[in-house]
Amino acid sequence: MGPHPAVAAIRLAVRRVLHDILTEYGRTPAVPSHERSPSPLVLVACSGGADSMALASALAFEAPKLGIRAGGVTVDHGLQTDSDARAAEVVQRLRELGLDPVESTAVTVGRDGGPEAAARDARYAALDAAVDRHGAAAVLLGHTRDDQAETVLLGLARGSGIRSLSGMAAVSGADGRYRRPFLGLDRQTARKACMVQSLPVWDDPHNADPAYTRSRLRHEGLPALEKALGKGVVEALARTAQLSRDDADALDAWAGQAEAGVRDAAGLLECAKLYALPPAVRRRILRRAAIDAGAPAGSLFARHIEEVDRLITGWRGQGVINLPGKVVAQRQGGRLVIRQG
Repeated sequence: MGPHPAVAAIRLAVRRVLHDILTEYGRTPAVPSHERSPSPLVLVACSGGADSMALASALAFEAPKLGIRAGGVTVDHGLQTDSDARAAEVVQRLRELGLDPVESTAVTVGRDGGPEAAARDARYAALDAAVDRHGAAAVLLGHTRDDQAETVLLGLARGSGIRSLSGMAAVSGADGRYRRPFLGLDRQTARKACMVQSLPVWDDPHNADPAYTRSRLRHEGLPALEKALGKGVVEALARTAQLSRDDADALDAWAGQAEAGVRDAAGLLECAKLYALPPAVRRRILRRAAIDAGAPAGSLFARHIEEVDRLITGWRGQGVINLPGKVVAQRQGGRLVIRQG
């Protein structure tokens, strides 16, 4: 008898991602053994919750069969009492699955962008450091289709454009280091996989705390949508994410090609040439210029870019536009200057 359908589903999702990693690192059977790269190390980011525990168990099962080294990292955000003890328990569970290396890394969560954004920034900084420290090829993240639906709705509420509506990418980060195998699976599948494998699961109380926006959306917003619109809302939002990502990627490529043509010999943006571009392309160029000047991408919203865009499309002698990260934008002699203030 084969594994439970939920277990089979998570293992298949992980197997596909590991095959992609092997292909990228020249470890496929088609490559002669003497020409193959060293066995890559793949880490799983594990909080101890159902999604990441299911992911860790699937990685521990699939990696050895493919000649991949598998390890794990848990991040202690220090936001709850005894969080260090909880992190130690997760480390022990990962070791019991056979993962190696395994470590817990503590972070200090700041305040920029709100508690959720600050915790996310600290977490990814810690994961980036773990990748560099261990020379890992990739980190697997346990985001599910439900997480994707929530991300799309949050982007819609912020009015941040189709890039926000595109949600989380299956592959992201520097050199594609972050992989999300479960974006096509629902949260219940991961929880079921843990249950049938008798994997202990920790339910983070923050996930049920109405003080957090995502928690309210998960427990109030999405159920209300499903009640009003019927089942299938999560799947529809996930499809929206993929369609939006395709459109956003195409527009980003167009903006990248157009940017060189709207700068003068000194590299400054020329307002007249920017004005001639379609708004979606122009605003992408403006956003990239603001980020390059030091504006944090996560704090740069559509309303910020719209203000800068009005320096081009609705010029009435406006003064300096203040952007996140102490970046300023102003129009000077037909040029748009975006710099640190």
